[in-house]
Amino acid sequence: MKKLFLTAALLPIGAGAHAACAPDYSGVTLTVSTQNGPFIASALKTAAESWEAKTCGKIELVEFPFSELYPKFLTAMNQQTGDFDVIGFIPAWVPDFAPYLSSMPVEMQSGDAWDDIHPVYRERLMSWGGEIKSATMDGDMHMLNYRADLFEDADNKAAFEEKYGYELTAPVTWDQYYDIAEFFSASDAVKFGTAEAYRRGGQQFWYFFSHAASYTNHPDQPGSMFFDPETMDAQINNPGWLKALEDYKSGLDFNPPGSLNSGSGDVRPLYAGGSVAMNIDWADSGVMGATEGTIKGNVRTAMLPGSTTFWNSKTNEWDTFDEPVASPFLAFGGWQLAVPSDSKNAEAAWSYVQEVISPEVSGKAIVTANTGVNPYRFSHYEDLENWSSVFTEEEAESYLGAQRASLDAPNVALDLRLPGFFSYTEILEIELSKALAGEVEPQEALDTIAAEWNKLTDQFGRENQLAAYRASMGLPALN
Repeated sequence: MKKLFLTAALLPIGAGAHAACAPDYSGVTLTVSTQNGPFIASALKTAAESWEAKTCGKIELVEFPFSELYPKFLTAMNQQTGDFDVIGFIPAWVPDFAPYLSSMPVEMQSGDAWDDIHPVYRERLMSWGGEIKSATMDGDMHMLNYRADLFEDADNKAAFEEKYGYELTAPVTWDQYYDIAEFFSASDAVKFGTAEAYRRGGQQFWYFFSHAASYTNHPDQPGSMFFDPETMDAQINNPGWLKALEDYKSGLDFNPPGSLNSGSGDVRPLYAGGSVAMNIDWADSGVMGATEGTIKGNVRTAMLPGSTTFWNSKTNEWDTFDEPVASPFLAFGGWQLAVPSDSKNAEAAWSYVQEVISPEVSGKAIVTANTGVNPYRFSHYEDLENWSSVFTEEEAESYLGAQRASLDAPNVALDLRLPGFFSYTEILEIELSKALAGEVEPQEALDTIAAEWNKLTDQFGRENQLAAYRASMGLPALN
């Protein structure tokens, strides 16, 4: 068998022009699949070009609508068809996919390029069952984006402080966020206060989770946000989640009309085009605002607002903290790559994965429009010069600082990862949409979700689900 020589993939693009086919994958064609481009797919295509030039192998990129990825990948791997050599997918699917994935070669799990990946991704989201099953190629979390021209305007600052009694600046609590949204919605400075996604199928539930983390991800009770980590009973109908849903719904008053039909792709141009003072989104809004919109030079980014109160599921009481606790939510968690165990070209496939995630190739992807690739390496956050084609210095410092601070936050909240993820979130979105539309009361919707989640847990096997949930939350196995 050919000796694995992955380090060659870390050479800068073009550096191997004088050394033909190193490593040599002549005659090898890899089938790589992910969602329809340009987001993510374009980054994989660019990496394919450099990998092909180095190795003399070939990449066939197959794209599907996002909604088709999960069933296509799972069916192919379950039936051992060997259809895919590399798959691009989301961390929430790892529990279902892990039994069918090969483990990352040990040669890739050391060295400067490995240590450069932020530990939240490297140690938490790339690992399952004690093995590295996937490679992060995109860092994702929800953040607050706001406009410097509005927030720093002297008249706005004076009027805001006169009305609310404190300084206009990036909000550190959700109460402040809604004060600011209310203020700008009523002002002549901008059309609307904020923009969030509310549409079923438009990343709705991740926005809801971002609100809920600030009331349910108790700093002293790790893993208690979604389920009781001792019993696996659903927690989604407790008062912390109710507060989050009431907050999330109240924000509709400060969003543009028709926002119940807005997905995440709709909130970005609203911010970039200057129609709103703020929005909640992934890092894509910042790049769009700085490169394609009308607010160039005024893009600012902050961690999600936090809270001074958290629901204590042990005592069934609210706990109050002296200062706001930030609980930034790693919504979605970023795209990942993996090599199915039925791939006939696993060695070459992992070589291609390493090319995609290398500091050199990924460093170009994060500053290239429409790749959908956001920072996940220390070098991505620290190389301000790399961002000069996208941001002003002030914008870059704000944008990168907010992401790094979110990852480093002591109470950072990880996204839900659980076998049957789609089944849980489908129930959630159905009832959540009813509550947002006023068809049912928020508590009724949450009670229904909790009851259905508990049924699903029993159907999947409570002990297995509990073990998987604890693993995804970084908790040790129960004795």
